[in-house]
Amino acid sequence: MFDLEEITSELARAVAVIKRGGVVAFPTETYYGLAVDPFNHKALQRLFSIKQRPVIKPILTLISAASQLSCLAADIPPLFSPLMTRYWPGPLTLVFPARPGLSPLLTAGSGTVGARISSHPVAQALARLAAAPITATSANISGLSPALSAADIHEQFGNKLDMVIDAGPAAGGLGSTVVGASQDGLVMLRRGVVSLTELQDV
Repeated sequence: MFDLEEITSELARAVAVIKRGGVVAFPTETYYGLAVDPFNHKALQRLFSIKQRPVIKPILTLISAASQLSCLAADIPPLFSPLMTRYWPGPLTLVFPARPGLSPLLTAGSGTVGARISSHPVAQALARLAAAPITATSANISGLSPALSAADIHEQFGNKLDMVIDAGPAAGGLGSTVVGASQDGLVMLRRGVVSLTELQDV
């Protein structure tokens, strides 16, 4: 079991790596994720290259507080407000209309951007120390299983990452639920921990 206080200096070092365009692996409540600065186009390019990820797939983000949505989202659909209150922090990613000027790599040219607040203490602390959104795409080569541990990350990526925050094994299972909004209501974009029925009830 990790001690958050003991890895505070490691988290500060990870933030410095991200700010200078590096790639950091970190644990979330489901799998390990990969963090880069979502406003750094070159960092995003490197992230896609490392993951061998098709550019038609957008990259999800983590924030530390709802106030950071203004950096990413053009507006907040009314349907999302009760979901943010109920499920943030937690494994629910909401897909917002994207703020103009975001990298097309982040949005995949969709005009939307996904964000959530993680309930994992390390992911929360990393986002809080960054004081800005970070990416949270799963730590895996596209097509392979998401990493559950630092050992999994090393097996898939070797030394291609700039830093790995090892906080023990992740829980695995389903990833975060990804939901958008339309005129007809909520739209399930990816099945995950939270069911559509639960969301609709809220």
